Amino acid sequence: MNRWALLKWIAWIGLGAFCLWGYWRSQQTVTILLDDQVLFIRTHQRTVGDVLREAGLMLRLEDAVSPPLTHTIQSPMTIRVRRARPVRILIEGRGVEPSRQVQVYTLHSDPQAILAEAGIAMGPGDVLWVDGRRREDGPPALDGERPPQEIRIVRSAPLVVRLENGARRVIWSTAPTVGAALREAGVLLGPADRLLPGPETPLDGGMQVSLFRARPITVEADGRIQVISTTARTVRELLWELGISLHGQDRVVPGEESRLQGGETVRVIRVAEGFEIEETSVPFQTVWEPDPNLELDTWVQRSPGRNGVLQRRIRVRYENGQEVAREVVDETLIRPPEPRVWVYGTKIVVRTLETSDGPIEYWRRIRMLATSYSPSTAGVHPSASYFGRTRIGLPMQRGIVAVDPRVIRLGWKVYVPGYGVGLAADTGGGIIGRRIDLGYNDEDLVLWYRWVDVYLLTPVPPPESIPYILPEWPIPPSR
Repeated sequence: MNRWALLKWIAWIGLGAFCLWGYWRSQQTVTILLDDQVLFIRTHQRTVGDVLREAGLMLRLEDAVSPPLTHTIQSPMTIRVRRARPVRILIEGRGVEPSRQVQVYTLHSDPQAILAEAGIAMGPGDVLWVDGRRREDGPPALDGERPPQEIRIVRSAPLVVRLENGARRVIWSTAPTVGAALREAGVLLGPADRLLPGPETPLDGGMQVSLFRARPITVEADGRIQVISTTARTVRELLWELGISLHGQDRVVPGEESRLQGGETVRVIRVAEGFEIEETSVPFQTVWEPDPNLELDTWVQRSPGRNGVLQRRIRVRYENGQEVAREVVDETLIRPPEPRVWVYGTKIVVRTLETSDGPIEYWRRIRMLATSYSPSTAGVHPSASYFGRTRIGLPMQRGIVAVDPRVIRLGWKVYVPGYGVGLAADTGGGIIGRRIDLGYNDEDLVLWYRWVDVYLLTPVPPPESIPYILPEWPIPPSR
């Protein structure tokens, strides 16, 4: 945007702001005194009525407005509005006079003036009640005060109150209802107290009422804890009063027939049962089967195996939404496991290998981790009786190797490249699985720690002594 365009925009904005300011300055200030409220408005309206309509004030015919609605607005100006207040007049007839009700809107505050304005006259012996209070003869209220909301003209009548302990009390009252008569006599009703007939029952001559006082009870039900006042005398009545129903296995503590004294805690326990279907995996087994047509240390997977599926039907019990017990109802094996089948070879093939020590004849080759030891490094104290002796009692020297008999049986001969021929005649605590410990004399010990091929030399041992399936630990690095 170039400089001239920017100046043009600034000029337009300034002109708009000036117009808005001028419109605002042309408004007239009017003060509205609405009863006890003071409202200040700025307006372009010309008459009092227009200003009041603009202010959102809806007037009744009984309302007083000064100056009149047609008066022209002159700034500054004050408009006074007094709203007529609704007054309900209850005439409670006794005997031949029927009861009736009148509602008027008035600016008067004196009850006598309001009655006169409504054309209602007080008869001899009538009692005037204003907003629930008995009004004795006295000076009239000044106009401008707030008028009463309710005026009652009643006659007096006797009321007999029967208390829960069997006592009786007679109250003489001109109140229109039983509740009002009790309040007049200083008998206050709590929110949960029970009055029969109810407090809103019209008071008639010779009426009798029964009063039952409420007691505090703590109720725990349906996830809520509430302290209530109740006139129920048993737990069953309390539940009925609160609209709480027990279904199925639901229960309440204390029991439904228990009497309430006040201060107790009543717990409703919702009991529900449901069923869950749970499926668990049944692991398959691995089965090894020999095959005389396969060469030794060769195996083939005939079947991969598959886990089975066990289905359980479980009954779950809930109390107030929390699981409290579960029980297996029945179990069904919907799919049995299928074993994994490996076929391993038992066929032995004798081979010849040319070595630096000459040709050897072997019937098995095993990849093993080779270490070395001597009498002094075997972990046996020189004072021990078996120091320098192997597992089978031979003197420890070069040519003795320690093995795991599950892999190489004691008494078998082996060939290790770089070491030579050895006799499996010893074992060791750390020689497990595919481990071989090469024996030396103390004076010619050579330290080993590497993977080598170990050849089992002929003669071939009997088939029942051959471990056809070897341990898989440790695992050679090439795997």
